[in-house]
Amino acid sequence: MKKSTAAALAASRILASAIALSASMLHADETGFIIVASTTSTQNSGLFDHLLPEFQAATGIEARVVALGTGAALAYGERCDADVVMVHAPALEREFVENGYGLERIALMHNDFVIVGPRNDPAGIRGADSAAGAIAAVGSKRAPFVSRGDRSGTHTKELALWRESGLDPTRGAGAWYVESGSGMGQSLNMARAMDAYILVDRGTWLSFGNRGGLQLLVEGDPALFNPYSVIAIDPEHCPNVRLEQAQAFIDWLVSETGQEAIGRFRVAGQPLFIPHHQQRRAVE
Repeated sequence: MKKSTAAALAASRILASAIALSASMLHADETGFIIVASTTSTQNSGLFDHLLPEFQAATGIEARVVALGTGAALAYGERCDADVVMVHAPALEREFVENGYGLERIALMHNDFVIVGPRNDPAGIRGADSAAGAIAAVGSKRAPFVSRGDRSGTHTKELALWRESGLDPTRGAGAWYVESGSGMGQSLNMARAMDAYILVDRGTWLSFGNRGGLQLLVEGDPALFNPYSVIAIDPEHCPNVRLEQAQAFIDWLVSETGQEAIGRFRVAGQPLFIPHHQQRRAVE
């Protein structure tokens, strides 16, 4: 009787231990990854394929990327469907943080936007110093222009240039001004098919392999500066956010190791993104 009781007790302890181990493994599975809502420009460029294996090797944390336009990426975070967002629309980012959806905006890297268009350049914008002036020339000529039309960072910048130009492109909607409602790669393919002008981030343009007759026509205007930020989701808004892992991701990205990894990423020998700084600092 005593032996059977002892055996039963031992079996009970083994079962309890197995249940505890199973629960521990389940918890590890739940917290061993993060969801990163980011932009199609960073995804399409290949940056994440370059960065994420290094991050996982350093931390053991898997980062799963959902690539969307900036507006949609921020909405993903607002709905508590992401742990961290990596985006490039400062005004939308500030609103996101001010509304309590995200913690501080951390400057990460930058590149710039460029305007590309058909080789014959019917609007005559090649080499223009002013991006808004170039946009105005396209609108005045009613030359085909493809807009992402998706509240992405690129779309937000494009609309700012139209406002500066003094023209309302929506008056040409469906005629010379076409909204793709798609990501950067799909929008570039549409511009190529239409022989149209389009605003694009330099990283995506450098990595885009289906250029056809499209050429880079306008670059270098300070108005085309394109900064990227990374923001952890606020746990007060989303109690289930994996904040510890999200913070580890941010800390790695802005560490010397992460910044060097960003700087090493190149396509055709050219850097696609310029690391912003070597230490963690909130965006002004």
